Formats: sequence, C-alpha cells, structure tokens
Amino acid sequence: MNLTGTLWWYLKNIVEYFFQMLPCMGIALLFFLLLRPRRQRRLRQKGLVSGPDREDALLFFVLFCAGLAALTLFPAYFWTAGYWHGVLDGTRPLFPPVDFRLQLQTLQLKPFQEIFRAFKGPWVMFLMLANIGIFAPVGFFTALLWRKPRWWKSLLAGLGASVFIEFVQLFIDRSTDIDDVILNTTGALAGFWLFCLLRAVFPNCMEKFQCIPRGGYYRG
Repeated sequence: MNLTGTLWWYLKNIVEYFFQMLPCMGIALLFFLLLRPRRQRRLRQKGLVSGPDREDALLFFVLFCAGLAALTLFPAYFWTAGYWHGVLDGTRPLFPPVDFRLQLQTLQLKPFQEIFRAFKGPWVMFLMLANIGIFAPVGFFTALLWRKPRWWKSLLAGLGASVFIEFVQLFIDRSTDIDDVILNTTGALAGFWLFCLLRAVFPNCMEKFQCIPRGGYYRG
C-alpha cells in the first residue's frame, strides 16, 4: 500500500470510529443541556461566571469524553449497525460472555511489545497513533479548563482515564495492554504541550476559557 492509499485508509478508519462515537455524544449533549442551568446557578452562588467560550469548550470536551467512552467502555463495534442487527435478530448477545481465564492469559503487562510491533504493519501503527491522538484532548482540555494548568495534572488525567479503561476492558471481552496506558498518557502530555504552545502564541485568549468573578476578570 502506497502512502496515499495508507492515508486514505487511515482516514476511512477515523471516520468509522467517529460515527461510533455519535450515540454516546448525543446522550452527553442532552445531559449537558439539562444540567447546565443547575451548574450555572452553583457558579453564581460562588460569585463566578462561565463565559460563552468556556461553555463551548466545556461542551466539546464533554462530547469528546462521551465519544471516547463509546469506543472504549463497550464491546468492540458495539455502536455499529451490524452489531445491533445481530443483537436484534438473536445471532449475537448484547454483551458477549467473557472467559476471564483467557483474559488473564492474554493480559499484556510487558511494556513496549505492541509499540515495537507497530512498525511491522499499518493496522498496529494506526492503533498506536490513535491511542496517542485520542488522548491529546484529555491533556489539552484539562489544562485549558482547569485553573493553574500543570503538566502533571494532564498526565494524571490521562493516566487515570487510561488505567480505568484498561481495567474495564477486562470485563467486556477486550484486550488489556500496558502499552495502551503508555500511549494514552503520552497523548495526554502531548495535549498539554499543545496547550502551552497555543498559550505562548495567543497569551490573551486563554482567560476566555476560565471561570471569572462576576463583574471582574480572571487573572490566574
């Protein structure tokens, strides 16, 4: 497969995964809108205001987290039409039975095995890059939306989310791999450094994404 063909193949997979994210993103949007008035009342009680830029960024992050959950906390291809067609016609269980002995036997706790294997095939390389890229927003929005952004906060957010996902995957008949944790955490750190780059280039824009005192301005 030439470079152009590989890139188109990567793009096709990205689009397919994006469509699998949409159902959970729709549910998250509904909850975000329902809970928004209550959250804003609590902020007003604390003398704070969340401006439109912060609300938009927060909504995007909530939708992204819901989409990430759709891809990682359910059986593989759970949110595809083919999967649900099998469930509805009785040829596939909603949640497949899990052989925990097999899950433990295939548990990959030796670092860098899958990372090294990624250079031997386009699919494993795609998974490696996807594991990095999909966690970049975790590190980026952690820094953007939380006060006093620090690299270790983004690292802990990425590490904690990744460890939780890998643990859950033991119980949904999916693989659990220490390399996924390494790659996810690397992606979260990359997201933090992207935030630092944008803050250096647009230093006056970052305050728009913080809660500010009512009638005042946030100064960190």
